[in-house]
Amino acid sequence: MPMRNKTVLITGSGRGIGKRLALGFARAGARVGLLARSQAEIDLAKLEIEQAGGNALRIRADARDLEQMSAAVDRMHAVFGGLDILIAAAAVQGPIGPFLSNKPKAWNETIEVNLLGAVNACRAVLPHMIERRSGKIILIVGGGSSHPRPNFSAYAASKAALVRFAECLALEVSDHNVQVNCVSPGEAYTHMTDAILQAGEDRAGAKEYASAEQARLTGGEPAEKQIQLALFLASQRSNHISGKLIHVHDDWRRFERENMKPELYTLRRVQKI
Repeated sequence: MPMRNKTVLITGSGRGIGKRLALGFARAGARVGLLARSQAEIDLAKLEIEQAGGNALRIRADARDLEQMSAAVDRMHAVFGGLDILIAAAAVQGPIGPFLSNKPKAWNETIEVNLLGAVNACRAVLPHMIERRSGKIILIVGGGSSHPRPNFSAYAASKAALVRFAECLALEVSDHNVQVNCVSPGEAYTHMTDAILQAGEDRAGAKEYASAEQARLTGGEPAEKQIQLALFLASQRSNHISGKLIHVHDDWRRFERENMKPELYTLRRVQKI
């Protein structure tokens, strides 16, 4: 159990990728803080973890509110005695369709949840990590973080900005033994998939709609692939890796044995050939 005696706070852990990772980290022995806006969703996630023999704490909070995030971190320290890992997975799909057809309020809210929510989570956990000179931060990004994504401009802009934020933050905290990385989890069948299917091909675009259909039929990437990448980046084996954007399809296992050149796996997605 590679995460035994480790504590992890996962935002957006009531469903989707966040819940997948919460279940995986609990199986690996971590004590998991389940943070989401929906009480019912984190109640169910906690039940699933405890039925499997894991340990979880429910924290109902909105990542857009810094005070709520700070209180969540304080509660993690009070209950579990510390916080080793942050996984920021809270996100919304945002408006689907051409930019000029998007409602400004919905577009702006996507930036607030996906970008500022993750920023607030980092702001809340970093003082403790810097004081302890140890910490792991994993930001979940996705479609649009490394390539254009027409008809999903709010989501893509928020995730690309999150990658550049991670690159900047990684350099700022490198002397404090805190590593910051982004994970692109690949296709997965979640509530976001349903949102694309409901929007239809006309608004989402033929490529996105077909990809969503495929994810619905197959389930998308196996959860275990996403969990194993996150576990690696949360472990001491990845202490030499920071400020990177790593996709679940990348040959990330070799990174444990190799140092990467500074320009590899950044926002520009320059890859080793």
